[in-house]
Amino acid sequence: MKVVDAIAQILKIEGVEYLFAYPVNHIIEAAAKVGIRPIIVRQERVGLHMADALSRMTSGERIGVFCMQSGPGSENAFGGVAQAYGDSVPIVVLPMGYPRAITNVPPNFNSFLNYRHVTKSCEQVILPQAVPDALRRAFTQVRNGRPRPALVEIPHDLFGEELPQPLQYRPTPTLRYGPDAGQVRKVADVLLKASRPVLYAGQGVHYAKGWQALRDLAELLEAPVTTSLGGKSAFPENHPLSLGSGGKAMPHTVHHFLHQADVIFGIGCSFSITNFGVRMPKGKTIVHATLDPADINKDVEVEYALVGDARLTLEALGDEIRDRLGGKPRGRKEQVAQEIKTLKGEWLAKWMPKLTSKEVPLSPYRVLWDLLHTVDVANTVITHDAGSPRDQLSPFWEAITPLSYIGWGKTTQLGYGLGLAMGAKLALPDRLCINVWGDAAIGFTGMDFETAVRERIPILSILFNNFSMAMELPIMPVSTEKYRSTDISGNYADMARAFGGYGERVTTPDEIIPAIKRGIQKTEEGTPALLEFLTAKEIEFSLFP
Repeated sequence: MKVVDAIAQILKIEGVEYLFAYPVNHIIEAAAKVGIRPIIVRQERVGLHMADALSRMTSGERIGVFCMQSGPGSENAFGGVAQAYGDSVPIVVLPMGYPRAITNVPPNFNSFLNYRHVTKSCEQVILPQAVPDALRRAFTQVRNGRPRPALVEIPHDLFGEELPQPLQYRPTPTLRYGPDAGQVRKVADVLLKASRPVLYAGQGVHYAKGWQALRDLAELLEAPVTTSLGGKSAFPENHPLSLGSGGKAMPHTVHHFLHQADVIFGIGCSFSITNFGVRMPKGKTIVHATLDPADINKDVEVEYALVGDARLTLEALGDEIRDRLGGKPRGRKEQVAQEIKTLKGEWLAKWMPKLTSKEVPLSPYRVLWDLLHTVDVANTVITHDAGSPRDQLSPFWEAITPLSYIGWGKTTQLGYGLGLAMGAKLALPDRLCINVWGDAAIGFTGMDFETAVRERIPILSILFNNFSMAMELPIMPVSTEKYRSTDISGNYADMARAFGGYGERVTTPDEIIPAIKRGIQKTEEGTPALLEFLTAKEIEFSLFP
């Protein structure tokens, strides 16, 4: 058996259904022969984003895999791998390498050497018989512990060499480990004694499928819940105890309750300090429950910590607290829920003029508000893009089912959302999958809307076009005035139609909902749709000091 055929067989054994790729890499053809569908993109980064979303939308049960050619392909792919590393997403990356005789000769790009700082594991295979073990290690790494990319570089001249038959390979296991029982009891004490506890859930809850356990614990404690951007949709945001999600922009409820808390319990999160996440206020008792002990005391000083799978941790705490309460609530829920409802109502009232604006150019907030009230939210997956769309969408979108919002923000590459929406649609073909982006982001990855058309991936793309880098206006006044440095332009609805998709430009408020309905109808017919909304240069966000 040729090495390349053995790799394809191993991918099949590991349950790989799609191979995201850009040629030339001989794994593409070998994979197609064994029934793995290649998804060919227009640039490598988008293919990695699609693999990323496939892993996210299945809680890591199905692993996204991407392959690319040596040299320029591997160089171009770096950003996509770095994004997955920053956001802790499990993907397997299989670059073709230069022939072994020149793999370490400058200026040849060596993936094994260059990707080590943005992968969980990274190796180059130089012997045919080492290939199965290298792939076994890669898949074991992405299925266990902290999810992050694993890379195996295969030199070009290795693909055609022979591997002894029969192939000895079995699927890699997924293992879970739970927290120390003694520490669980200590944390239960802290949570039960707290007068104003807040639960802060990260994306570890998604990977552990700990949604019900999180809800059970919140209801036992009668405590409010907020999430990180990555954790958004881990807790239903129409629940009376939901505060919504926190990013750079957030609902008033998130800011208020975190600052009024005496105990903050982080579950499935890293507490990493980022410009696009919630800063934990000083002077609070911090309890940190995480899968990766390297997170503890990394950015936020903690007093108590638990290490283990988020669902197992939540269930252990739930059992301990349930026993202590004797199954009887303490009567806090109504008061907490009323405080949340009041604050949320006051906050929304402040924003309602923008959310229902009749102005032209359109308010992006009006577009998002109408979108929220037009789609079937429970059966929709939506993601933002970097910059304004993230901060306009995340505070106001009410996610009510798990894995219905793809949030991100540890690193913020423009154009990430398109690939995420396409990967989500492949993972969950019965869902409406939406990406919301701006005219800056489409400049980075817009050509891959053609990939959605060609590969028959019917997503709904919501584009805000204000002909400007609006977020940069306050920090680039001179360059804008003298040289128009923040001006950008394009007719992106025409572009979508040129690619064979559905494109529509919307300019007035009364057209918003009808256009959204037409776009949804097109996706149901199997055609990707791009709705281009001409919007105001909006730079007001729901920010708090």
